[in-house]
Amino acid sequence: MSNSSRDNSPAASESTQGKHYPMSRDNFAIDLPSPHLSATSNGVIKSPNSLKSPTDRRGLSFSREGILGSAQKARNLSQSSGDRDSATNGLQNRKDSDDGINPLKRRNTDAGSDYPRRRATIACEICRSRKSRCDGSKPKCRLCVELGAECIYREPGIKLDAGDKLILEHLSRIEGLLQSNLVSQTNQLALTSGSPAVSSSTAISNEEMIQNHVNFVSMIPVTGLGTWTSPPTNISTMPKEHTNAALHLLQWPVIRDLVSRPYDPQILLQLEMSREPLTLPKSLRLDLSNTSAYIRAFFSRVNVWYAVVNPFNWPSHYRVALSNGFREGPESCIVLLVLALGQASVHGSISRVPLSEETPGLSFFASAWALLPALMTRNTVLSAQCMVLASAYLFYLVRPLEAWTLLSSTSTKLQLLLSGPGRVPPEERELSERVYWNALLFESDLLAELDLPHSGIVQFEECVGLPGGFVEFEHFDHMEDSEGGDNAQFVGRDELWYFLAEIALRRLLNRVSQLIYSKDSVATMSALEPVVAELDFQLGQWYESLPLALQFPYTRGLLADPVQTVLRLRFYACRTIIFRPYILAVLDNEQAALDPAVRENCRKCLDAAIRQLENITAHHAGHMPYLWQGALSIVSQTLLVMGATMSPSLAPLLPPPDQMDAIINGVVEEIARYSRLAPSLALSAEIIREAEARRQDALGGMGMR
Repeated sequence: MSNSSRDNSPAASESTQGKHYPMSRDNFAIDLPSPHLSATSNGVIKSPNSLKSPTDRRGLSFSREGILGSAQKARNLSQSSGDRDSATNGLQNRKDSDDGINPLKRRNTDAGSDYPRRRATIACEICRSRKSRCDGSKPKCRLCVELGAECIYREPGIKLDAGDKLILEHLSRIEGLLQSNLVSQTNQLALTSGSPAVSSSTAISNEEMIQNHVNFVSMIPVTGLGTWTSPPTNISTMPKEHTNAALHLLQWPVIRDLVSRPYDPQILLQLEMSREPLTLPKSLRLDLSNTSAYIRAFFSRVNVWYAVVNPFNWPSHYRVALSNGFREGPESCIVLLVLALGQASVHGSISRVPLSEETPGLSFFASAWALLPALMTRNTVLSAQCMVLASAYLFYLVRPLEAWTLLSSTSTKLQLLLSGPGRVPPEERELSERVYWNALLFESDLLAELDLPHSGIVQFEECVGLPGGFVEFEHFDHMEDSEGGDNAQFVGRDELWYFLAEIALRRLLNRVSQLIYSKDSVATMSALEPVVAELDFQLGQWYESLPLALQFPYTRGLLADPVQTVLRLRFYACRTIIFRPYILAVLDNEQAALDPAVRENCRKCLDAAIRQLENITAHHAGHMPYLWQGALSIVSQTLLVMGATMSPSLAPLLPPPDQMDAIINGVVEEIARYSRLAPSLALSAEIIREAEARRQDALGGMGMR
């Protein structure tokens, strides 16, 4: 879908609330578009390797050329296969050559070695590491000259791992070879034939963009898009270091003047780390009188986001839990967590629950929490499922670090289960895939805002299949409400549409972070334009690949369907992030807005940001998974538009000042309601409240009021 078509609002689709969209396993297939920036036929991006489940037991399809961006073979977007072969052969030849002149090998066969027999007073580190005699020559001893290594002499008593130093020397030579082959190709990226046309007339240098802003990190890898030297990186995963987090905007020109003091981008993590621990009820008495209502609420309002509980074997789980008195086993833990999440969904967003009332679902969660220590030592799919469900409830409580702790345990279990054949029983394979994708999505969302260690789960992304639907392998007898609800067909349906769409969009967001916001990368506006155009094109493909029932309208009003609401918010958040570098360019240098392409891209960014902020209460629709991350996204978009209102070039692209004031004040009030939920949100509320006050003062002083 072109940019122009996205800017024109189609007719609003009718509400889908309460409707279900069953899937046929026979024609459910997803073809993954490649994020390659290369031309394709018929204007369609095609994947060189469609992501399939390992045994091809299902093939996925809902209009869906493009629902999931794979990037499995797209780590070197600007490097041709010939260049890679050339670089590889060059490295091999260099290695063979080095081996051929290795004096350590020659010493064993050549009796004519003329190394001096004396021992140097101080041996260099290379000779020490190889246990070789050093002639002590300076600046380089003979061995280091022949090896081409850096010769380092240390005073006696100072130890250095010279083996590591030698490895670094070889890596440095390899990186030099790679860069020499790739750097010439940075600006030779070809767009797909279906991508929108872009202008390359703007050439603002990286130095001009970030002059006097030493803390700002720019965007495009110097060695070419999608190319990383050591180790290779999947561009559909969240980079370890990036500048996409909300508080990084406080380092931008103009925006940094809206706060009275500088903020370390790590302050949110520090606040969450020093937070008081979660207090759970000591009394574990359970009220099971409304379990049927909570179970139905879970399958209709919660499982649509996570798709991690099988409705077909739910009665079996409930029977086992009931026979155990909800006191032991993974089945008891799963049932208790389902009840906790179901009760929470009945009461709506936690930000609307009065402080005087008990947190919905907390008693069920406390009972499940008591069972988790025993399950943490089990390396089974069911124990990993318990961890994911517990993490979901912790996200509901706005406890991101506690959720991350459980997800780290989940990642360890999954890596052990997936690292060998036969460790996952066939009947649990579908469940293991859903647990995996939930864990990966949760981790990506946390890494987008907090500088946390990567768990390593991403390394299995290319060999884990996509969910394809639970199989109803048992026929359950009718069960009374007191035993967990009706027959499985009445408990809930297995719906995957949102879950698959979220997997695809999260991978696209990760590509945006890799290609635009990776740390220590460099960018010029001319190099940025084709990347931004391609990513926006892929975002349009993602939208067009959604089932018609989920394709949200581009109208500006509130939507009745919560799934469409969340997808629309996520869509505009992604689009804002794609075009955000252009806002930075203009805030840093107003002359950049004279370029029509830059100005148009700024308009797209600001329009997408306003779309997220103008109906601020819509963020409650996805309160189960996204309240914390959604709140930080709101803060970043608000800071962005605040800075734009103070720019003579960007202000005309926004709604009238009175309307902007109303939108910003609505955000300030909404985030203030969240401040009691987490210290990171309390600080965010304080920042935008101060920023708005200082913005009003600055606009008055500038005569823009």
